[in-house]
Amino acid sequence: MSRNSDLQSRRLAAVPRGVANATDRFVQKARNAEIWDVEGRRYIDFAAGIAVLNTGHCHPRIIDAVKEQLDRFTHTAFQVMPYEPYVELAEKLNAIAPFSDSAQTIFFSTGAEAVENAVKIARRHTGRSDVIAFTGAFHGRTLLASTLTGKVTPYKAGFGNLPAGVHHVPFPSGDISVEESLRALDLMLTSSVDPAQVAAIIIEPVQGEGGFYPTPHTLLKALRDICDRHGIMLIVDEVQTGFARTGTMFAIEQSGVEPDIVSVAKALGGGFPIAGVIARQHIVDSVPPGGLGTTYGGSPLACIAALQVLDIIEDEKLAERATFIGAKLQDAIGAFAKRNDLVRISEPRGLGAMVAFDVLDSSGNFNPAEAKAVVGRALEEGLSILTCGAMGQAIRILVPLTIPYEQLDEGIAMLERALKGGTA
Repeated sequence: MSRNSDLQSRRLAAVPRGVANATDRFVQKARNAEIWDVEGRRYIDFAAGIAVLNTGHCHPRIIDAVKEQLDRFTHTAFQVMPYEPYVELAEKLNAIAPFSDSAQTIFFSTGAEAVENAVKIARRHTGRSDVIAFTGAFHGRTLLASTLTGKVTPYKAGFGNLPAGVHHVPFPSGDISVEESLRALDLMLTSSVDPAQVAAIIIEPVQGEGGFYPTPHTLLKALRDICDRHGIMLIVDEVQTGFARTGTMFAIEQSGVEPDIVSVAKALGGGFPIAGVIARQHIVDSVPPGGLGTTYGGSPLACIAALQVLDIIEDEKLAERATFIGAKLQDAIGAFAKRNDLVRISEPRGLGAMVAFDVLDSSGNFNPAEAKAVVGRALEEGLSILTCGAMGQAIRILVPLTIPYEQLDEGIAMLERALKGGTA
């Protein structure tokens, strides 16, 4: 039998340290909201593969559909010889696109790839070059996506010159208000960036890596107005928030704001790699044949899986489950925050089943070292959780939306134990 320590030694020798691991446990199998490592230890999964597994690990409907597709074909490249699952999936996403215009969808393999192509589409449609993003945002690790990301370390530091024409506005979190964000944007557009050169503004409806801060609806509505006034495309990055995670199919729906372009990935594939850009048809039609594409994007296996994901979300009412799960998590964490026998933490925040809280020191300041320690203690209890935030001070919880409620309770009890015995 393989051991975690042996595999970790092999991993350190064979794989670059640039790709970090949240744990040193190696998975053997996983089902729904449970994972077993190579030594047979069981864990409750409160990370969901970073919001990929909204439908849980190895949902039987997804696995059965993919097995059936395996016997047909695994790859042709959609650009060489197309196939029906790609078209059917695009049709389904077009029908639920979070805007009223006709939509079209193109598929890629990763969220960063979707973000980069969303920007390409916006630039081609507008004939402009610049993009405005927000501090604290995370849009990926490829060169343009990391430039759009609003955090230097570890995503930008030491990687040399980054693409020009990307500007950042303060995101309203902590001591920064919506009004201050909008004043900064107005100042940028009047003093340093010509609005006529701005192709797009890109924003997450809930900041993911930045700390699970929901974007205020007043800001989203103001951005829509600014974009309309200046002919700028509004891109919404739903890579982490999409597909029922926040209580609606797309988080942006809760604001009443209609974007022009949406980047999606993660939960769409139910564990199989697929990403996409959903855009208003007249916008994406600006790109000529050959201007978009990718060899593996929209693989037949991933498209088949994604079709099942959309059906499972509807059939198992996962948006409603996300709302229930999120409320239960927020109630429990809110109660933990009031106790003096646990590590000091903030009140919870988030949207739907996308919940986070900060770990604090005795003075109420961020305590990233203790947050890391909480994650370690949780793992020893049998719970998989992750950190996030500007300093790594926040604990984020991304429960599979299919989790049995008794396992949700079990995981909450493990989190409570992990918050005991700290030094904060």
